[in-house]
Amino acid sequence: MSRAIGYYVHHHGAGHRARAATIADHAGGTMTLLGTGLSAHASGHPVLDLPDDRLDAAFDGADRAVHRPAALHYAPVDHEGVRRRVAAIATWIAATTPALMVIDVSCEVAMLARLASVPTLYVRLGGLRVDEAHRQAFHAATAIMAPFAAALDDPDMPPWVREKTTYIPGLARRPEPGPVEPDLVTVIGGGGGSSAGGADWARAARAMPDRRWCVIGPCTPVSDRPENLHILGWVDDAAAWIARAGIVVGSAGNGVIGMVLAARRPFVCVPEPRPFGEQWSNARGLSAAGAAVVCGDVATADWPTLIAAAGRLDPRASAALDDPHGPARAAAFVATVAKGATA
Repeated sequence: MSRAIGYYVHHHGAGHRARAATIADHAGGTMTLLGTGLSAHASGHPVLDLPDDRLDAAFDGADRAVHRPAALHYAPVDHEGVRRRVAAIATWIAATTPALMVIDVSCEVAMLARLASVPTLYVRLGGLRVDEAHRQAFHAATAIMAPFAAALDDPDMPPWVREKTTYIPGLARRPEPGPVEPDLVTVIGGGGGSSAGGADWARAARAMPDRRWCVIGPCTPVSDRPENLHILGWVDDAAAWIARAGIVVGSAGNGVIGMVLAARRPFVCVPEPRPFGEQWSNARGLSAAGAAVVCGDVATADWPTLIAAAGRLDPRASAALDDPHGPARAAAFVATVAKGATA
């Protein structure tokens, strides 16, 4: 019987969880997902729910620590959730003796696993991640996996990191094929939050009254909503809403990008401020590849011009950045790394 593989799932944003479940679907039951609040979203996979390590409900990623080693990003002092979280991971490792830990993402958990004598496979997101904590996590990892095409990597990433990276796009939820509604503009925000609100999308809808604007995901209320604007909130079939849209407007996180590329839909990319310039790096790569039109400021955007430009994009550019077999490739790659790391 094969040894187990642990897959650590970061709890900020929905993309990490969706990616982990998609890969686990093709892993033949060998993966256990470790993270906060996973039980309700595990899709039948084994899970270890971890204590929450956030300081408060309005978590912004800062740990408020006065002194912190350069190899750590988040290490609050005297936090009970962190203590119990570390203990739970270490206890699971000691009891299970996994062949590999996939880290999606956390420099701290990567180092914890390595200290516990477990090989790691680090999932590297976009942006310029060359700080000391990331460099050490990359050095310590047996392998690195990037959930995007090599063409979308930040051009300033060091060559040694690129050479250690296996690029596997196509890990987002894939939609069922169906008819496209040319007048539909699907606006999708990422689970990590959006700087655009209902008033911005109301202005966009008023600028193009011949289009239906449907906003899925988080959005602030609209006091004077135009008739062609519909605020749907969270939906279970985001990929389907993207697939049938004439135009998609969305953030530049890996999850949103993956669903848009999989559906081959025209894309107006609205990058959000994220650590290490991740979304702006992704947006520049998409634009350079001809797979998206970039909107830098929703509040002042010229929507008729942006929508028209997106409609002229060649879907072959999206196809070149996608892999329909990505989940199976990723699962096979994880299994190969696990086998080689413990051989």
